[in-house]
Amino acid sequence: MSFISVFDVLGPNMIGPSSSHTAGAVVIANLAHKLLAPPLKQVDFTLYGSFAKTYRGHGTDRALLGGIMGFPTDDLSIRDSFRIAEERGLAFSFTPDETETEVHPNTVDIRMENAAGQRMTVRGESLGGGKVRIVRINGVHVDFTGEYASVIAVHQDKPGVVAHITKVLSDHNVNIAFMRLFREGKGDTAYSIIESDGTLPEGIAGELKTNPHVQDVMIVQS
Repeated sequence: MSFISVFDVLGPNMIGPSSSHTAGAVVIANLAHKLLAPPLKQVDFTLYGSFAKTYRGHGTDRALLGGIMGFPTDDLSIRDSFRIAEERGLAFSFTPDETETEVHPNTVDIRMENAAGQRMTVRGESLGGGKVRIVRINGVHVDFTGEYASVIAVHQDKPGVVAHITKVLSDHNVNIAFMRLFREGKGDTAYSIIESDGTLPEGIAGELKTNPHVQDVMIVQS
């Protein structure tokens, strides 16, 4: 027997008409913007399924742009996100893709580039009630929700790297709620995603990077 939380029924505090098309879009983009060092200079959104069909009418475009600038779901600035992005010098575009159908109906690819020239692509799905899931980072299949504080370590798939990551977390008394490893292939680039039910300590990213096989570390506080 499945149970539905009252929060799933009521949904989040939000600007816009739809928890899936507006609040969920804000949350996806807000998570994405935490994964690449600011400031962003270019962001391109590719929308699929119902996102592609209704993004203008439901305000999904303004929600995504607000989220990528760090606005929460109930921020009135979302209504003016186009103007604010232009004032900040953030270039943006929206491209509906109705040809790819083997995706969740509320899916978006977010391609970001920051002022340092670093690039990243994130795919997110809006699940309803403001809940979301990140399912790809730079083409690698992953799975995390952002509901927990998360460490995302990008590293080579080499022996001892995961042990290094868990030891650093243990040394800081980080309680691991979930831990999963995703990789392109044996020995290739891997993503270790660790979700904790507590706040992650400052400086932990630097310690994780002391292993030569760890290429990057992203911290998402809940």
